[in-house]
Amino acid sequence: MKRRHPIIRFFNHLVSNPWQVKRHFPETALRHIEQAIAASEKNHAGEIRFVVEAGLHPFEILNKKTPKKRALELFGQLNIWDTELNNGVLIYLLLADRDVEIVADRGIHRHVGNEGWENICQTMEAMFRRGEFEAGVLLGIEKIGAILAQHSALIGENKNELPNKPVII
Repeated sequence: MKRRHPIIRFFNHLVSNPWQVKRHFPETALRHIEQAIAASEKNHAGEIRFVVEAGLHPFEILNKKTPKKRALELFGQLNIWDTELNNGVLIYLLLADRDVEIVADRGIHRHVGNEGWENICQTMEAMFRRGEFEAGVLLGIEKIGAILAQHSALIGENKNELPNKPVII
């Protein structure tokens, strides 16, 4: 994603509000995303979380916090790293930057690598630029689910270790 001038980025975050999340992700979209995660997790042993954040605090922007750094923080705070098979995946969308970051635990990341995740992020970001927010997230879940099905097959009982409900910040 093309990085914006720091002043423009600061003001984008300053004026970002939770209503922007609701505008792009109404309750029906959030329900569809939750259902897509649940359906995907029936086909593999991985865990997927989706987090959308309107914008960062101005102090974080002044300290040059990147979407990647924020995604890594949330990966830890939401205990996505703590799945039994180390195969949790976070899809993080920072609306003010229109940036998607995917952070995956080591059990699945070693099969995909940064380039594989970045390809999915770029596809999602292209859809967001066209205003296709729900469809972009659903496609990301589908692509990640296919990767998890290939590299993290179900063994025995399928435990749901993490909530499927999207997190809105």
